[in-house]
Amino acid sequence: MAVKIKTKYGLIDVSNNVVATVVGSAATSNYGVVGMASKNAIRDGFDGILNKANYKKGVVVKSDADDVTVDVNIIVGYGLKISEVSRNVQDSVKYNLKSQLGIQTKAVNVIVQGVKLLDE
Repeated sequence: MAVKIKTKYGLIDVSNNVVATVVGSAATSNYGVVGMASKNAIRDGFDGILNKANYKKGVVVKSDADDVTVDVNIIVGYGLKISEVSRNVQDSVKYNLKSQLGIQTKAVNVIVQGVKLLDE
């Protein structure tokens, strides 16, 4: 299912892969986020950090008529305040979706799937 945007010139369909790429880039650009995690690690057979080509495996996009909800699966660095990192991810994702794609989000749900030591 794609996100549909109505403009005065017509309809724009933005695929979930595009939304997932923008969300993944926004999430991983925050300090404290080690990387993206797979939403179904057992089914995907992948229990590590996703690379940029696989961000769509860590993001779930749900869209209704005018509402878009995004679930982001991340891995956070050890020793950091998880609530602060999650809040920063939410703000960053909302801002990037609005500025890059013109999509207003109803909610950005952050699922912390793991904690990993930060490389210093």
